[in-house]
Amino acid sequence: MNVYDATRMADALEPHGYTTTSDPEEAELVVLNTCHIRERAAEKVYSELGKLRVMKADRKSRGLETQIAVAGCVAQAEGAEIIRRQNAVDLVVGPQNYHRLPQLLHAAAASPGVVDTEFPVEDKFSHLGHPTKARLQTRGVSAFVTVQEGCDKFCAFCVVPYTRGAEYSRPMESIVDEVSRLVDAGVREVTLIGQNVNAYHGADASGGPLTLAALMARIAAIKGLLRIRYTTSHPLDMGDDLIEAHRDIPQLMPYLHLPVQSGSDRVLAAMNRRHTASDYLAVVERVRKVRPDIAFSSDFIVGFPGEADADFQATIGLVERVGFAGAYSFMYSPRPGTPAAGAGSQVPHEVMRDRLAQLQALLEQQKQAFNADLCGRTVEVLFEREGRYPGQLVGKTPYLQGVHVHAPSHMIGSVAAVEIVALSTNSLSGRLVHEIHSSNVEELASEAD
Repeated sequence: MNVYDATRMADALEPHGYTTTSDPEEAELVVLNTCHIRERAAEKVYSELGKLRVMKADRKSRGLETQIAVAGCVAQAEGAEIIRRQNAVDLVVGPQNYHRLPQLLHAAAASPGVVDTEFPVEDKFSHLGHPTKARLQTRGVSAFVTVQEGCDKFCAFCVVPYTRGAEYSRPMESIVDEVSRLVDAGVREVTLIGQNVNAYHGADASGGPLTLAALMARIAAIKGLLRIRYTTSHPLDMGDDLIEAHRDIPQLMPYLHLPVQSGSDRVLAAMNRRHTASDYLAVVERVRKVRPDIAFSSDFIVGFPGEADADFQATIGLVERVGFAGAYSFMYSPRPGTPAAGAGSQVPHEVMRDRLAQLQALLEQQKQAFNADLCGRTVEVLFEREGRYPGQLVGKTPYLQGVHVHAPSHMIGSVAAVEIVALSTNSLSGRLVHEIHSSNVEELASEAD
């Protein structure tokens, strides 16, 4: 979602004469778009601001003005504290207000230290306008589209309800229009995103509520859109129609990111997840029944306050039962203002570290086994960009794996059948099925590494 928000901020600034640069040294405006989900992410903001303060002073000595803005969830959570700690910051803006970025920057130019972290009544998406086709073409072949923001679940460890607010779903027509514009600009795959995306309940054309499954069916009708994905989901919101969509919508890829966080019912209750391990396993079984080839990924927190060895072993047991193609796993990180932050029975760091190492070893083993199972099989690959070597393209399988293939550049944006011939730690190598005779397996494996 931060990638999407950063892109939309650049879209909003373009009509005011801004163009993007990857070099902060030449930027008249630097925007840090921040995340508050874990402590390390928040700490990095202040470290980066220290570097930017030095850069801003250096530019000023050369007669060059620089504005520094902090956006996103750290901005929302800490507000004026950011400016107090680093007075080189000109503007602090929360994630619900970045549509006002041009006006806020103008105000900050006259009087630095502007803070806007209110939750506005108006819908920011209706104020963002439409980017030019040239801007949309910078998205590439795959693009994110926010359809839902905020969360009403209030998991004990999570800051999202406090930094992103209550659940809000965009109207269907707004989303369909955005996706249509993206497809017209060359996008062939969209990932529908939200903090709790499968709680989507946006209005349809008549004003009635619409489910995520119904929204995807409408988007799938857009000519030229080849693939649909969605993330991140909550197990409680996997309704029958969404599960059946994995069977009925050909464009919906067989890869589902479904966070579980823990395999222990006791820990899940303490987390306020409102589902049990059995509930989660039942959802997995229901999805696999309608789409047997589906791959799952998940999120895990180890060392949640009060987690005992038996609780951790329950997590290991759940992982062994499901078998994941990928996962994000972290040690528990207390977030200020969340119920778990003040809980007793904090797990010692060294215990969390050891548990995380054991969990990640198992998850990596499952990921590599899943990848190895594809070797020798033919899968459809969406080509996204040129690779590092002449004549090489990089694409993705339906299961979100990167694949390196020798193929002509005109195939970017298209889907082709590819035989997987070699594996590396983080990607696969393949060859077009009609050119099976022409490639060298060892060479492809070396390129993938």
